[in-house]
Parts: sequence; structure tokens; C-alpha cells
Amino acid sequence: MRFGIGAAIGLLTATSALAQPASDSLARIGHIVVIFEENRSFDNFFGSFPGANGFSTAGTLAPQIGPDGKPYKFLPAAVDTNLKPAADDPRFPAQLPNQPFEINPYVSLEEDTGDLIHAFYQEQMQINGGAMNRFAEVSNAKGLVMGHFDISGTFLWKLAREFTLGDAMFHSAFGGSFLNHAFLVCACAFKFPDAPEAMVAKLDDKGNLVKDGQVTPDGYAVNTTRSVYLHAPSDTDDTKLVPPQTMPHIGDKLDAGGISWKWYSGGYDDAMAGHPDPSFRFHHQPLQYFQDLAPGTPAQKAHLQDYKDFVRDIQQNSLPQVVFYKPIGQFDQHPGYTNVADGDGHLAELIGMLQKSPAYQDMLILIVYDENGGQWDHVPPPRRDKWGPGTRIPLIAVGPAVRQGHVDHTPYDFGSILRTIEVRFGVESLNDRDANAYPMRNLLQP
Repeated sequence: MRFGIGAAIGLLTATSALAQPASDSLARIGHIVVIFEENRSFDNFFGSFPGANGFSTAGTLAPQIGPDGKPYKFLPAAVDTNLKPAADDPRFPAQLPNQPFEINPYVSLEEDTGDLIHAFYQEQMQINGGAMNRFAEVSNAKGLVMGHFDISGTFLWKLAREFTLGDAMFHSAFGGSFLNHAFLVCACAFKFPDAPEAMVAKLDDKGNLVKDGQVTPDGYAVNTTRSVYLHAPSDTDDTKLVPPQTMPHIGDKLDAGGISWKWYSGGYDDAMAGHPDPSFRFHHQPLQYFQDLAPGTPAQKAHLQDYKDFVRDIQQNSLPQVVFYKPIGQFDQHPGYTNVADGDGHLAELIGMLQKSPAYQDMLILIVYDENGGQWDHVPPPRRDKWGPGTRIPLIAVGPAVRQGHVDHTPYDFGSILRTIEVRFGVESLNDRDANAYPMRNLLQP
């Protein structure tokens, strides 16, 4: 199939890109904190949330189809990719109905499941022009893609009930964490024009995938590729690392406008010192791909910091106006190497600290997931361009100015996070993707 989504699905655009007057609800916000979690579709966590576009409002859910184009009688057996080699997960029944199913009777929130493929070309095949019916066929985890957790007893669910849950948030780019982290900070894909041939995907003349790869035929890195500036000690071939990026990122725009900002990461200092925590993910550090934030530069030291610096700044009431926070792998809720409960506990601790800070009085906290992690969702994504958006993901907004007990149905992607920052603080947009995105005013009280 050709990679892309039919134009009939709709467009994710806004009608205004101008800075707003003091009467705007965004003017009440003095601090914006973005917490970037990992790899959950909206239905995987919130498909049963009251008032949301979930299972109860989905009508007849299209069943998953197999290679022959016909619906499976039963879902293919769930695969545990943590097993070496990967094999059917014995915790799940061998035959599951061809429909969404609850994971909790088989795997608790304290346990992990196998990872699921979440890659640029594969997600487009899974979405299948908006039919959302090839997730099981294309996935390495097979029937597990249709699983969803009951998280109604978690801190995350409590926040969603107390404040605002967005049920029309889509991750910005097809595929995985690497590309979506790039879109969060620059609304763009990183350029890798001279990538080794072995890393480059091959498509046929109809746009069908012939050979998968980390880099598109026209020279953009789309699947996990580390930076020449920050990578694992085992990465000894610089030709396989993404070269320095020079396009503008959100930090550049904030600097130009005199707005303070930082990106905090769990485990960052240890990684920079050459002894990374085993759960530290180098490709979750998008700003470390940029030349103007190269290790050792004053900008890098000022803006890219560790979680312990985040805690210090909260406690000393010295938070910058714009904060991005990336939990270390142990706490980011990514299937395959961590579980739901550990990340939920970390989130409860962090939000508790933020709410005790004086800065909380004018704070907007956005808890969002980087992508769907290969998990199914029933809502077809809108169409923006050749990069995405991808599948629907959770969005929870927290803060004194946020609507309480509300579900927001406004369509967003990561361009909306950037646009909210830009409009609130009066800085220039990066490109058309963020300039035309909806600012997140509907999360706030009028």
C-alpha cells in the first residue's frame, strides 16, 4: 500500500496564529510544564473513561484483518517480545475474541508486557487509510495490540477525573519515540542525507515498503537513530549517528524572546559522564541532536539538565517559564522495559512537588505520551502531511486554571503544545506545522 492517510479524514489546522491579548485565558499561565511519557494509545489507558470518545461511543468496532484482507476469527496469539526468541505469551489465552480486551486479568499494572513494533512505515500500514484494522497483522506482538488496561485506580486516572482529559490528541509523526521527540521540539524530522545505504529504507514505485530502514530514501531519520553528540558507549561508528542539526528548535525561539526554559531528563548527568543508567534512552533526548546545544556549550549547560536539577528548581522556586521533562526509562511507562505502576508512582511524587511550589499558582502541566507504542486505537487520525499525525494518545492537563472534571474533544498534536507556548509567550513559530495548530485554550477555564 502507499504510505499516507486519505484526505477525507480531515485536517488538523487552526484559523489563527497571532499572539493573544491579556484577556485571553492563556495570559493567566506563567509556567508551562510538559511531561513526556511513553508509548500508550488513548484506548490502551482511557478507552473506558466516562464522557470520553472511547469504547462506549465507538459503535461497531472494525475487526482486525489478516494478510488475506478478511477479519480474523480470533486475534492472533499475543506475543511476548521480551522472550528470547519472542514467542506466544503464556499469560494470555491462545484464542482471544477479535475485539478490544482487558489486560488486567492476565498481566497486572506491576508487571510488564512485551514491546510492540512502533515504526514509521509500519504504523501507516496499521492505520490503513483510517480503517485502523491492520494493527494485529503488522505487529510483532500480534493480538496484544488490542489489549487495554483498567487504570481506574491510578494517580493518572485521578488527575484525569479531577482536571481535564483530552481525547483527541494525536502524536505528531508516524512511528516511534525518536521521530516524535523531534517533532515535539522542532516540528520537523532530523536530516541525515549521507546515511549509510544499509540504514536507508527502500520503497517500490508504488510507495510500498521493500526494505525497512532508519532513514527515508530522501534522507530523513525516522526510526531510532542516536545523535553524534550523545550516544551509547558501544556506538563507535560515527557514520551511523545523526549529524548535527541546524534548523531552529523551540529553545531558539524562546531564547530570542527572552523566555526562560529547560529540558530536564532522568539519568542525564550519568549519561553525559559516560556511565548511563541501563534504562536511559539516548534517542529520548531530542535537543541533544542540535549543534547549538552541543555538549560543553554554555547553552547545553544552561538548558539541558538532570532530574535532580528539576527537583532543585521546584524546591527553590526557580523553575523556568517553559519546562520539558523526560522521565528515565524506569518511570516512563514504556512496554517492554517497565510497567504502568512504577511510572504512575513517580508521576504522583512529581505532581505533588509541583503543586506545593509557589509557581503552581500560574502553572499549566501537560502530561502527554510520545506515541501509541504500536497499540491500537479506534479513532482514525486526521491528516496533516506526509509525516502524520499518527495514532491517538492520552493528554491530561493539570493546574489551577484548568477546567475541572472536563473532557476536551479539540484535535491536537504536538504542534499544539508548541503553539500554546508560542502564543502565550509571544515568540515566533517554527514552521507551518506549529503555526497552524490549535493552541490549547479549551483546556482552560474561560
